[in-house]
Amino acid sequence: MNKHLSALPSPHDLWFLPLGGTGEIGMNLNLYGHSERWLMVDCGTTFNVPLDPSKDYEKGVKREEVVIPDYAFIEKEKDNLVAIVITHAHEDHIGGLTSIWPRLQCPIYATAFAAEVIRRKFINEELYYELPLVVINSGDQLDLGPFNVRWINITHSMIETQSLLITTEAGAVFHTADWKIDDAPVLGSRFKSAKFKRLANDSVLAMICDSTNAKQPGHTESEADCAAGLHTLISKQKGRVIVSCFSSNLARLVTLIRIANKTGRYVSLFGRSMENMLSAARSVGIWPDDLQTIPNRHVGYLPKEEVMIIATGSQGETNSALDKFSKQSNRHCELEKGDIVIFSSVIIPGNERSIEKLIERLKALSLEVFHDETHSDCLHASGHPRQQDLFDMYRWVKPTYAVPTHGESVHMQMNANVSYCAGVSEHLLGKNGDLFCLSPNFKKVQNFAETGRIAIQR
Repeated sequence: MNKHLSALPSPHDLWFLPLGGTGEIGMNLNLYGHSERWLMVDCGTTFNVPLDPSKDYEKGVKREEVVIPDYAFIEKEKDNLVAIVITHAHEDHIGGLTSIWPRLQCPIYATAFAAEVIRRKFINEELYYELPLVVINSGDQLDLGPFNVRWINITHSMIETQSLLITTEAGAVFHTADWKIDDAPVLGSRFKSAKFKRLANDSVLAMICDSTNAKQPGHTESEADCAAGLHTLISKQKGRVIVSCFSSNLARLVTLIRIANKTGRYVSLFGRSMENMLSAARSVGIWPDDLQTIPNRHVGYLPKEEVMIIATGSQGETNSALDKFSKQSNRHCELEKGDIVIFSSVIIPGNERSIEKLIERLKALSLEVFHDETHSDCLHASGHPRQQDLFDMYRWVKPTYAVPTHGESVHMQMNANVSYCAGVSEHLLGKNGDLFCLSPNFKKVQNFAETGRIAIQR
């Protein structure tokens, strides 16, 4: 704790304090402070990292399977915490709730789908709390203590993702959450720029913005572009098609099952997390009724040209569905020459070696392997904004200040560069534990709160 600043903001203060996700990708946990109260936005995990962030890219360092941010600061302030607002149901935004919420016991606000996923997480971990989950809809506007929060639907690789306009007596903040500009998202509503252009009328003091893809020029591909690339590749195949993607990407599952229907294939999902996400989507009514899957046990009896397997394990995770296929240890099906494996995913930094080993095992089985990063057609569409997307958003919202987050230092610096080109003359860069004072004076207090990583067992 910085000795020269109170732990609580005054009615004149508007603070942003990240405990996770700033200076790194993943493990998002953000705090907003105003008038002696705190509002938490997201509560996530990260995976396969060392406890010391400075050693993230060192070889031979012990890596923990699941890690959450050190939440000691907000645990001490829990009596002043008004709520946790969840922007969407990705693990790096909700995965820490089962470990952290029992120590805080405050209301949680989430969309219907995110709320369903959260409930299931608590049950799966045998945490039978009566959760104070408040289901919100896009467009809702509520007073949470001294914070007025407006939920604004935004496109991402997760259904029902919400950006937030957080308004206080000391000013308004636009928290983008994870986002992209997608005019054809396959599942959910298309991106509507008019909503964000109207934010310029709200005199937004600061835009707290996703930086994950800020190094990349141009616009992020649409999910429709990915659908076209996958269809082109899959329609040419004569053997089994195995596709690995992120289990949470429901739009990708929709894309793949529709391609299977068009190319005369049955689809089976391999991986408990993927099956759970599909079940959650069905339970809240957002899964298309006409898209069906078959049980795993049927796959081995069907002609190879009629099979599409969608499997977890695109990051080389041990004991994932694709890992078991690569070791020929799946009891329902063994892969054979003529089958292909498609990685419809990006390589998350830190997972390069595990993915490389996985691909080596697959090729040793005489399988052809396709990866988006080396294939000419689009096989994966990111859920994060590139430079032109960032530029457009800054020009629409017209914030006074820019505070890049959700990225390593190089990503956040590129985000800041784009904001300057878009007409935002001031920005602040920092890391977890730094306090960003947005009002009454725009400044950063380094190391305001102690932060770190905590390994958890699941």
